Amino acid sequence: MKDYIMKSLRTNLVLLFSTIIFFGVIYPLVIWSIGLLLPQQANGLPIIENANVIGYRNIGQSFTEAKYFWGRPSACNYNPINAVPSNLGPTNPVLINTVEDRINKFISENPGITRSEIPSDIVTSSASGIDPDISPQAALIQIPRIAKARNIEPALIKKLVDEMIKEPILGPAHVNVLELNLSLDKLAELNK
Repeated sequence: MKDYIMKSLRTNLVLLFSTIIFFGVIYPLVIWSIGLLLPQQANGLPIIENANVIGYRNIGQSFTEAKYFWGRPSACNYNPINAVPSNLGPTNPVLINTVEDRINKFISENPGITRSEIPSDIVTSSASGIDPDISPQAALIQIPRIAKARNIEPALIKKLVDEMIKEPILGPAHVNVLELNLSLDKLAELNK
């Protein structure tokens, strides 16, 4: 019995120290090395204009003005340090009320839109809470509001959205909201 206990103890200690070495030293060094090899991705894919960082391609931002495309709502107020989902289930009354409020706000800000036309990604937060992209449908449904706010022909904005749609090899088509809004600002400047 004593030999069995000693053998089991030795096995468990080897496993414990192996795990500590791997997850406490080797894994962090590998991840750190990858960050050194891919510095732009490790630093959040910044968008720089006039030597200033104005945002990041892979971190969502809050846009609430009528003249901009709105992104996905955030469960963490677009703070990447607190990037977590709300963890509320689909039957949770808090989530149901939150989504209902978002739907009502969207309908009030986008007259003529019905509940059934609203894509889910414009009223629900993503798993990360900082998703920078929306579906093409979520972008297209906002065009009338933006065209009215900016006094731009809706067809010009639709053309811009169509040009900004990214079709990845895997996953659904999407539009980066920050890049789309920057292009929209440039379009507005050209149409003054």
